[in-house]
Amino acid sequence: MIRTNPIFLDYLDELYNKQENKQEIILKSFDKEDRILTQNEVSDEIMLIKSGITKCFFVEENDKEYIVEFLGKGEIIGEIEVIKNVPCLCSIEAMTEVQVYLMTIPYFQSLIKNDLTINNLLLDVFAERIVQTSSRASHQQLTENTLSELLDVKTKEMKISKSDMAAYLGISLRSMNKALKKIE
Repeated sequence: MIRTNPIFLDYLDELYNKQENKQEIILKSFDKEDRILTQNEVSDEIMLIKSGITKCFFVEENDKEYIVEFLGKGEIIGEIEVIKNVPCLCSIEAMTEVQVYLMTIPYFQSLIKNDLTINNLLLDVFAERIVQTSSRASHQQLTENTLSELLDVKTKEMKISKSDMAAYLGISLRSMNKALKKIE
């Protein structure tokens, strides 16, 4: 439910501690509900979540919000947009207090050109996203099962509203309430 990547976090922790002039990677904090990235806007930074939980979502033309994923420690954000040179595909919002490593684009691009480790980490990230998206799409019909898992995460790790749960499941709030009644 909440994606994490401790290996990528360890890698960036090491880069952060080794950097000489402390300008390629900086730490930045966000409060709960702060917008970290905004859909369709251009970002000039790459971020990796050091702590906290975010939601990655997009808003359709009819203003319906669809949550793609919840992201936690070690998840990278903004990299696809830099690689493809496009505006933000989704918005990222802090669900809890969040701390990120913020990398400049030139530094990120130099890492991609010169560091095989980051390339392998990015390949793993992209492959995992494809697997998770495929799996989630195939289970979309199993709303009650997914809802039970989401409720379990809600009680253990974060507070999430009914509307956010419905957006994550890709269903209406009304359908969400019906599914909740079935579970009770």
